[in-house]
Amino acid sequence: MMFVASKVLAFAIEPLCWVLLLLAAGLLLWPHRPRLGRTLAWTSLAALLLSGWVFIPTQLLRNLESRYPRLPANTDMRQYVGVIVLGGALGDPQLWVEHQQVALNDQAERMTAAVGLMQKYPDLKVVFSGGIASVAGTGVTESQLARAFFDDMGVPPARVMYESSSRNTYENGYFSAMMPGVDKRQPWLLLTSSFHMPRSMGVFEKLGWNITPYPVDYRTSSEGSWHDFSLHFGPGQWVLALHETIGYYVYKATNMI
Repeated sequence: MMFVASKVLAFAIEPLCWVLLLLAAGLLLWPHRPRLGRTLAWTSLAALLLSGWVFIPTQLLRNLESRYPRLPANTDMRQYVGVIVLGGALGDPQLWVEHQQVALNDQAERMTAAVGLMQKYPDLKVVFSGGIASVAGTGVTESQLARAFFDDMGVPPARVMYESSSRNTYENGYFSAMMPGVDKRQPWLLLTSSFHMPRSMGVFEKLGWNITPYPVDYRTSSEGSWHDFSLHFGPGQWVLALHETIGYYVYKATNMI
């Protein structure tokens, strides 16, 4: 139920969906209730303009990203037994099916940083966690795509363990702990996007992991301004900020963190 609810929420936080719904309702009501129709139409325009205002979602993301700083450069990585890499960076699986080439999305640093860690620290265990994040529950898993990507990068096949049952962050932590050769009481690194780290760390700590954050994929800097506006960049920034902010508090309210 939680998984299905998350998919409904994903639609509900799309700014442009609300713009279209308000505009459609305004146009439909205009001939019968002109005042209400005009109000809804103007509200849709206001919502469109708000979706392009980058400042608010950027502040929300910056708040999430700042909670877990990066490890110092001189950190002794030998103290960690391994790293859990969360899925979410892999693109449309159909591209791989048709072209045998793995596509990465705008969270690609989750994968590229994992390759970098494997190259620098050959004794570090690696667990990739990612199944099928669709309501249908069929098709190519993220773990299959991750295996193909790591193979293309020259990573030895035996270097990575793949957990392919999880569909969300909670299941990432739950199913990864059940894998053979994984002891969650030992010190592990958690590699995911910086804005996703508060929810992820909350889940893994709640499940009893001895976990240290390894954030990547930053989206904000100190140079942002309150007057930044972009109808191309803004709606996506709103979706990301609302998804993670609301997701964090939903997990908290349901005792997952």
